[in-house]
Amino acid sequence: MRACSNWQWHLDGAFVKINGETHYMWRAVDQEGKVLDAFVSKRRDRKDALKFLRKLMKRYGRPEHVVADKLRSFATAIKEIGNAERQVTGRWLDNRA
Repeated sequence: MRACSNWQWHLDGAFVKINGETHYMWRAVDQEGKVLDAFVSKRRDRKDALKFLRKLMKRYGRPEHVVADKLRSFATAIKEIGNAERQVTGRWLDNRA
């Protein structure tokens, strides 16, 4: 394993309630368990996933592997950025996040 934070990212999301309203929290964790960033939005669509990924890549660069769940928002955003061949999906692979 390498020590830099752009080797492997684990992307995940969760629903959170803020002031009684349901929001979606996007989060990214590197291979060592360090939280890279979190992003809260009202929607869970491609536009917000793309915004979150661009923010991450601007700060940390391109990862070698992106581990995500099978949410279509992640898949379309990663494909649009150009990392589709680097995406890894699986049933419990993103549990680190």
